[in-house]
Amino acid sequence: MPGVASGQFEFGFSNMTSLMIAQSNNVPVKAVANGIASTGEVGRDFEALTVKGDSPIKSAKELEGKKVAINTLKNINETAVRASVRRAGGDPDKVELVELAFDQMPAALDGGRIDAAMVVEPALATIKSQGGREIASPMIDVAPELTVAMYFTSTKYARENPETVKKFQEATAESLAYADSHPDEVREIVTTYTKIPADVLAKVTLPKWPAEPNRAAIEKLAELGARDGLFKRTPDLDELLP
Repeated sequence: MPGVASGQFEFGFSNMTSLMIAQSNNVPVKAVANGIASTGEVGRDFEALTVKGDSPIKSAKELEGKKVAINTLKNINETAVRASVRRAGGDPDKVELVELAFDQMPAALDGGRIDAAMVVEPALATIKSQGGREIASPMIDVAPELTVAMYFTSTKYARENPETVKKFQEATAESLAYADSHPDEVREIVTTYTKIPADVLAKVTLPKWPAEPNRAAIEKLAELGARDGLFKRTPDLDELLP
């Protein structure tokens, strides 16, 4: 985020909550192209709230008083976990959230150092291969077909280089459509930056790559983020989104 805002990089990729937090802190960012979205299918998404196979925990409500790992505190996954706990009838303020990298969550869960983990692929497939199970699909609990992340630039670059931004948007739209229709090739790309066994890779659930962001879903994410106290001021989605 700082690299794009300062002009060191022309474009970046970030989750929507980080972009809204940045804007609320007067960081001059502008989302320009869609990134990834939830599948919208509970239990069949690229993210999940997980527990060990032999855990007595059956729902997000039962996480009250438990230790739950998320990759970053005060960001999108905290909002998502809190949404799942609320939806299940629990009090999210009674859940102990701890910060842990995604790739460390399978071992921490298996070793009993945490009670639950909010993970994304390929860590999700790893946890399932260890016998773990899902108790919620938090991104879907925020909003169906949630736009999770987008490509962005600085407001200055967008203003001064409209043609380049337009070409970037066109190229990105083409790549998103290709990814959506070529899942096997996407899985192969995953192997270039993760060491994941072939049998686990085959079970990885991919996100969706729609051409356009889901404005209504982002509005819900913003509403929940504000409820959780993440923003210094209300995000201006008219200014932030394409």
